Amino acid sequence: DHPAIRFVQMDAHNLDFAPAAFDTVCISNSLHHFEHPSHILQQMKRVLRPGGRLILAEMYCDGQTETQLTHVHLHHWWAAVDRAVGDHIHFETYSRQELIDLFNTQELEEVSLFDISDTTEDPKAPEVIAELEAVIDRYIQRASAHPELQSRGEALRRRVHQIGFHSATTVVAVGRKPVV
Repeated sequence: DHPAIRFVQMDAHNLDFAPAAFDTVCISNSLHHFEHPSHILQQMKRVLRPGGRLILAEMYCDGQTETQLTHVHLHHWWAAVDRAVGDHIHFETYSRQELIDLFNTQELEEVSLFDISDTTEDPKAPEVIAELEAVIDRYIQRASAHPELQSRGEALRRRVHQIGFHSATTVVAVGRKPVV
């Protein structure tokens, strides 16, 4: 209910905004849902004004603790189920270097990288385990025509109980569009 805020749904591959329309453009935990992530970043840069900031925040799959690897394995399984069921595009997450390389294709200035990670919580917290159980159940049900994916889900359920869960580390990349 704020007059300066509006939500618009459109194709990220062809943003229907004028060039240089925004001071800041951000994508968070979504790049692995696109077939052409470099094109998505190009579109984001196109609608960014010169001197504006482009921000990417995305979990990555490498360099994680064992409890964070639970998140990575779950996420990759979710992506496999989504692809098998065919209801939306979902790929495995990128490595940290792959994300940095994708970001660097945009030739931004003053690039800063930050890694965000929090493994201080109990990796076997009952409320987190219960939430993951429900998600695993939903995905196993969605994979009803794919016994191998259901089996993989049950193995991940065991992992959640044995090893625990922490959110995977996220890289945040911030860069400034050059002023021409």
